[in-house]
Amino acid sequence: MADIVIIAYESEAKAEAARQELLKLQKEYLIELGDAVVAVRQEDGTIKLHQMVNTTLAGAASGGLWGGLVGLLFLNPLIGMAVGAGAGALAGKFTDVGINDDFIKDASSALGQGQAALCVLIRKVTADKVVEDMAKFGGTVLHTNLTHEQEEKLQAALKGA
Repeated sequence: MADIVIIAYESEAKAEAARQELLKLQKEYLIELGDAVVAVRQEDGTIKLHQMVNTTLAGAASGGLWGGLVGLLFLNPLIGMAVGAGAGALAGKFTDVGINDDFIKDASSALGQGQAALCVLIRKVTADKVVEDMAKFGGTVLHTNLTHEQEEKLQAALKGA
């Protein structure tokens, strides 16, 4: 079962640094992430999401490849590639992987202007080592689906920073 943890930070830079640390820990096989999104409260009050994977770009690349291959069959690979890239980009734009975007926006609504939240979907974790590394970033737990005891331990570790 995957766990969701949303931690608020005072700035986008700090939330992004925390995400980069998680990605580094993932390379060390201490955590397996399903998604890691940085949500930022803009000056106009809206929440902007910085996804871990750009689905529009991935869709365009995939669509261009498949469109080019189909275009080869009909002796016009450039048109096939262009149509495929356009269709793939459009499909990628409307694809949501990982944590639901609306859920992230709702959970991040408590952020103040300029604040950011790191929203993480955790598949597997070596909790003691990861929490120890992440404690240096501080932050406040906004939402989790952890037990109350686990959530309290996480918040205590973050406050100790």
